[in-house]
Amino acid sequence: MRSLRLTHYVLRAWLSRQIDVLSFILIGVQPLMVPAFEIDARKYKKSGMIEVDGFRYSQGDMMHLIAELDPGQLRPICNPSRFEFASTADLPELTGIVGQKRAVRALEFGMGMKNDGFNIYVSGVPGTGKFTAARQFIDAEARTRPAADDWVYVFNFKDRSRPNAIRLPAGWGRKLRDDLDGLINELKRAIPAAFENENYRQERDRIIKELKALQEETWQKLNEYVEQYSFGIVRIPGGFMLVPTVKGKPLSDEDMEKLSEEQKQKLRKLREMLSEQVEKTMLLMREQEREAQKKLAALDDRVARFTIQHPVAELKEKYQHIPEVPQHLDAMMDDLVSNANLFKQSEEAQTGPQALMQTAASDSVMARYSVNLLVDNGDAQGAPVIYESNPNFANLVGRIEHRVVMGALVTDFTMIRAGALHRANGGYLVLEALSLFQRPQAWDALKRALKEGEIRVEEYAQSLGLVSTAVLEPETIPLQLKVVIAGPAWLYYLLTEYDEDFLELFKVQADFDDRMPRNDETIAEYAQFIASFCRKDGLRHFAPDAVARVVDHSSRLVSDQQYLSASFRSISDLLTEASYWAGKMGRELVTAIDVQRAIDEQHYRGNRTEERLREAFARDILLIDVSGARPGQINGLAVLELGQISFGAPSRITARTYMGRGGVVDIQREVKMGGPIHSKGVMILSAFLGHRYAQQQPLSLRATLVFEQTYSMVEGDSASLAELCALISSIGDIPLRQDMAVTGSVNQHGDVQAIGGVNEKIEGFFDTCRLAGELTGTQGVIIPRANVQHLALRQDVVDAVAAGRFHIHPVVTVDQALTLLTGLEPGEADESGAYPPESVNGRVLAALQAMAERWKELASEDEDGDGDAHKD
Repeated sequence: MRSLRLTHYVLRAWLSRQIDVLSFILIGVQPLMVPAFEIDARKYKKSGMIEVDGFRYSQGDMMHLIAELDPGQLRPICNPSRFEFASTADLPELTGIVGQKRAVRALEFGMGMKNDGFNIYVSGVPGTGKFTAARQFIDAEARTRPAADDWVYVFNFKDRSRPNAIRLPAGWGRKLRDDLDGLINELKRAIPAAFENENYRQERDRIIKELKALQEETWQKLNEYVEQYSFGIVRIPGGFMLVPTVKGKPLSDEDMEKLSEEQKQKLRKLREMLSEQVEKTMLLMREQEREAQKKLAALDDRVARFTIQHPVAELKEKYQHIPEVPQHLDAMMDDLVSNANLFKQSEEAQTGPQALMQTAASDSVMARYSVNLLVDNGDAQGAPVIYESNPNFANLVGRIEHRVVMGALVTDFTMIRAGALHRANGGYLVLEALSLFQRPQAWDALKRALKEGEIRVEEYAQSLGLVSTAVLEPETIPLQLKVVIAGPAWLYYLLTEYDEDFLELFKVQADFDDRMPRNDETIAEYAQFIASFCRKDGLRHFAPDAVARVVDHSSRLVSDQQYLSASFRSISDLLTEASYWAGKMGRELVTAIDVQRAIDEQHYRGNRTEERLREAFARDILLIDVSGARPGQINGLAVLELGQISFGAPSRITARTYMGRGGVVDIQREVKMGGPIHSKGVMILSAFLGHRYAQQQPLSLRATLVFEQTYSMVEGDSASLAELCALISSIGDIPLRQDMAVTGSVNQHGDVQAIGGVNEKIEGFFDTCRLAGELTGTQGVIIPRANVQHLALRQDVVDAVAAGRFHIHPVVTVDQALTLLTGLEPGEADESGAYPPESVNGRVLAALQAMAERWKELASEDEDGDGDAHKD
């Protein structure tokens, strides 16, 4: 194969442009330290590109070598063949913590101290591996301690608004719940059977018969008494009426009119006297009914109590070692007896709204006999270890839920839900500091619980004194636990300075590092971590290709090919989800496909806003050109972070230049939609323009820069390279390629500096290009060369680059970016400061000189009185 020498091209470039090309080449990620490299001449001839040390360069002037990245440079690849295990089940447990001597000693001390107040603050970036390290110590200590007690809430039969809390040995809470559920189910069968017993029916019929006979006798005596005075009793709606009679027949109104006044007066007196007797008799009959009802109630009570007391007595015997349970069972039995009618089976099923209301009332009463198993440690092996990722007020101290019944919100003791403090009681609670302090009242609730040594379940509004209606006030639960808070170091020092209670409650600081280098040792540790996590959480084990995919995704999380993420919380979630998807597919081992699906599903769950944004691009609501060329217009790239999702999106940046003295006007800043870092970047552009183009004469230029169709704050300097290219393009009226997007910051010398979110930005423009149709093969992204080491792109982007349908160009200077965007040489100034006329700098300088000349002409005309001077 015929080959060429790189030295030849370097020498030619040095002779023609008098620059040190080697200094440019050495800036790359992989320095060229040997004097010569072979170049594939066939590639050079066919594609117009040369390949040097893994970078492909455009042929032509070597001073402006423009690299195009190969697929192998776009993401780190962990080869599964490096692993010698068949699955992570073959690997031993991960033990020890590397490089955290200070933090390890602090954790050992904090875990060993049993005194109050020696809780631990683990400092470091939230969500990093410090959680895993702390959990190792906590888990080891927890295994040496007995399981924590169960806690249940039961109905308070004396005051329904104050449910009782009962502590039970681990596993007994579940037993009590099941036993009481079994008791109620048994009574639902036994009580109806008892009330259908023949003896019960006979006794009940006897009481009713006696009442009926007694009332008939009483009524008969009343009739006989009234008849003695020639009166009769007539039933009317709502009661009885006394009427005079003659020979047993009521006296008519006509006959009453014929009576003398004396006779009428006598009848009125008799009616008043008899009415008193009738009223007394009615009272007597009602008393007879009440006595009969008492006898029936006593009968029901006796039958119900006889039916209930035996199973209750068995439970009391079973739970005699827990005094609160027999006490509750006694109160419960009395209430069951009084509500035994709820267990009776109705002969006919009722329907309609009334039946629904009766059913709701019955369910409400029945619920009081259940057990709210608040904390269940029945399956625990050692003391509990709880990590609460969302430590808001309710998640810490618990909450009281509500349900809608007939249009109203109701609650009861069964709707009390445990918080992290309940679950960790008797063990350890791990929290993220930033999450804790971002939740209103959460820190105050935690402090109050630790200082008072008890957990008080209350509604958030109730804790603020905003509730005036009746609410549940559950009995407080004693608290004894170790709290570990992990957060940034600055927050720790802020709390020590401004919260007088903090050092009293958190006396131990464990300071952790935040990332680990990607090497053989750490990759092996990652595989061991996956094995340990799978065993601990009962997940499916991972195949070698799945482990390799997790390792590569870890580099993606930190956007660095040379490092792995220490955010084991995110990795743990990924492992759990990948195991789930493997189970859905019926696989015994988790494969790379399952890991990728978990990654995709995580993204899909939170990318609704991203999809809406993509839709806006596709429907031309947000305007982005991905083909053609226009002066003063360029595609910048931004990263949006929403929750756990980060995604890139292009943004059209436009520049307009005209004659004036105002310099570069940042429209975002003028309307207070630009942050200070972005404004700093724009000021740097002014300095660059002044240094390059205003050495011989002042700039007679006024320019405006703006992010089109932005409706929120713009911050950061990662668009300064794109803005500078847009300004230069507008000044020189040089079209810029719209099939390219640009990201990178620049300094005053025009050097392109690294930015963040490079992967998301590239993928954002890639997705936008695909939305516009098939990739044209010319589209691509310009990035800082310093960011090449940060690339960890999606596979579809890598595949498109490999197929030549998408391109990624790393640049070191603004001139290289301009060459790619314009197709023109930037041009070098000669000794007089002049640039080649058809170069970028030549056209820009010519335009600026024309503006300066025209400015002088206008100024001269103004001095002569022939016109007004141009004003800004």
